[in-house]
This record gives sequence, structure tokens and C-alpha cells, in this order.
Amino acid sequence: VVLLVLVGVLFVYANITNKLGKIDISDSADSADVKVNEQVVGSKVMKGYTNIALFGVDSRDENLDSSNSDTTIVASINNDTKEVKLVSIYRDTYLNIGQDKDKYDKANAAYAIGGPVQAMSMLNTNMDLNIKNYVAVDFNALVKVIDLLGGLDVDLSYEEIEHMNNYCVETSKLTGKDYTPLEKPEPKPEDQEAIVGTYHLNGVQATSYCRIRYTAGDDFKRTERQREVIMQIVSKAKTMDISQVNDIIDAVFPLAATNYTNDELLAMAPQLLTYDIVDTTGFPFDKAAATVKGKGSCVIPVNLEENVKQLHEYLFGTTDYQPSDEVKAISSQITTETGY
Repeated sequence: VVLLVLVGVLFVYANITNKLGKIDISDSADSADVKVNEQVVGSKVMKGYTNIALFGVDSRDENLDSSNSDTTIVASINNDTKEVKLVSIYRDTYLNIGQDKDKYDKANAAYAIGGPVQAMSMLNTNMDLNIKNYVAVDFNALVKVIDLLGGLDVDLSYEEIEHMNNYCVETSKLTGKDYTPLEKPEPKPEDQEAIVGTYHLNGVQATSYCRIRYTAGDDFKRTERQREVIMQIVSKAKTMDISQVNDIIDAVFPLAATNYTNDELLAMAPQLLTYDIVDTTGFPFDKAAATVKGKGSCVIPVNLEENVKQLHEYLFGTTDYQPSDEVKAISSQITTETGY
């Protein structure tokens, strides 16, 4: 019996190890190159938490090391309780995105300019975080995961159906996957923002739903849609059997990039199904829309220093957090440039 168990364990280990070889383990995204503010290094504030950057890259050529990060989410895991909180960073947030000298621009430009290392550094320096690891995917990965899960049930408004159908044309072309346009209810409702029903969406449709940003709430609402889809994916994944897990690994691992090593991923694997997403939100909390010269329409943190205090209370329960000198300096510069 012991021998049979041992053989089974070795088989599973060998199988997973073989599949991990399909993930793009980035040699260029060395965690040692990621910047962390001096006050945060060695700080006990985030002790007991694992913070990971999740990037959804608007890549049209399957290159996950460049392009704008249309989706940037900080996943913060409480290692004791296994509770996870997700924080979407609004793509147009005006921040110090780094480079050789301080450069202020929209947050999603950091990934396009310097890949995951610069994007993680941007998150750390502007928000006093200690992120050293990331996972990046593009449209293809999301579409395949959702299809292999059998689709998702999503509540939609009339205007969401209309915009989703429009986005489906490009998403289908980019991924090579099919979809059927949803029929809009007739007659057109007076309140086009009101939910008109629950619809079963396939991968192309659900991914297009995540891309909608031309309704009330703009990008703020779009990030809510993205987090809603992630939560549904996680919930469904927990009910899968081994064969379904195997199919998803085969389909999605080649479409993901990360700087986690195979050993680190193997160590994390047994815990993944015990994690629960307990809450989600967007950053910055206090914000204003404004046009910045040379940058166009931006989301301005009002002000960054106070937003960082709120972020640390939300993620880590720290009620008296004092932002670092680096964050204070960035906050002051944003105020000088924007008036907020």
C-alpha cells in the first residue's frame, strides 16, 4: 500500500513538473531588480501577507513582456487565514511610473515601457508595497479558461449587451474562438443601465464583458466586471475534477508568464484551493478625473498619501500607517502638477 501511494505521488509530481515547463518563466523579471521603498524593506507591516501582481496584457502578438497592462490587480493573501483581497489599479491613474528618472504618466504605461519589473516597481514605490512576483496573461488565456470551465453566468444590462457584442468581434478575431451575439431585449428599456437578465457567456463573451469601459462608471466599472469574473472563475475552479484541471493546465500554462520558479509554484499548489477571495476594490479610493498636459484624461489620486493610508488599512488592517518619504514626495509632486 505504501509503495502504491508513493508511486501515485511521484506520478502526480512528475506530471505537474512536466506541465510547469510550459509556463514562460521570465529570466528578465528578476525579483532582485524590483524596487521597494526603503521604509518598507524589513517592515513588519506586511508580515504574514503574500502580495502578487496580476497583469492582463493587451498583447496582439503573444508577447507578455511588453504592451500596456490593461488590467493590473494586486492580490494580497493573508497567509494565516488564506483570505485573499483583490485591488484593481485603475489603468489611467496618474503616478510615478519610474524609468531612468522620475516619470509621471498613466499607470498602465509602466508595463509597456519596462515590462513586469517596472510595473511591479511602480506599484511598490507609489503604494509602499513589497511585491516581487507577478503573473501575466492575455486575452487568449482568459477565453480558454472560461470555455474549459463551461462558461459563466453573468447579470447584464441592455447597454452591457450592446457593448459586449461589439467587443466580441475583435476578441473573436484575436483569439480565433467563436461566439454567438446575444439578442437584445425588445423593446429597448428606458433605463439601459438596469439589469435585464442573467446570461450564460462563453470565453469570448465573458472576456469582452471584461473589456467594456463605455458605460456609466467607465474604467471604474470595468475593473468591477474584471474582479467579478475572476471571483466566478475561482469559485468554479474549486468544483472541478482532476481531468478538468488537467485540461486547463494544458491549455493555459503556455499562455502565462511569471517570475515564480517551478519549485515555488509546486510549493504553493497544495494551498491554492484553500484560498477564498473575501473582498475586492479599486485604487485610488479618493480620486478625480482631470486632463493632464501631454497625458490626456487621467485618474488623479486625491491625494496619494491619504490613499496609501487607506490601502494599508484595507489590505493589512493597519489603522495608523505612515507612508514612506518616497510616497510623500510622489504625492506632493502629483499635487503640484495637477492641483489635487
